[in-house]
Amino acid sequence: VQLQASGGGLVQAGESLRLSCAVSGNAFRLDATAWYRQTRGTEREWLATIQSVANGGTTGYKRSVRDRFTVSRDGAKNVVYLQMNSLRPDDTGVYYCRTLDYDRWGQGTQVTVSS
Repeated sequence: VQLQASGGGLVQAGESLRLSCAVSGNAFRLDATAWYRQTRGTEREWLATIQSVANGGTTGYKRSVRDRFTVSRDGAKNVVYLQMNSLRPDDTGVYYCRTLDYDRWGQGTQVTVSS
């Protein structure tokens, strides 16, 4: 199982970004995928999860991002997305995707939000 995260960049406060996580093999269909964020000097924090296709693809969010972030999947491309709107400077960090049962991590993509 391999995960490839992409889509990070430098944006201004209030703008949007969409992160992508390409998930190889059966993990995309069979496993839940989650997004995490790590800011300088802190542990990785969980942001959102989307369940596997087999489990209905339901989603869950950390309370602080629930109204701004949306996780989704594209079955044709084997990609899980994290749409991030109304970005704030405290959203700055390295964003990672992870398959939960297979316990694999993507390499991380940097998001920087300037004020």
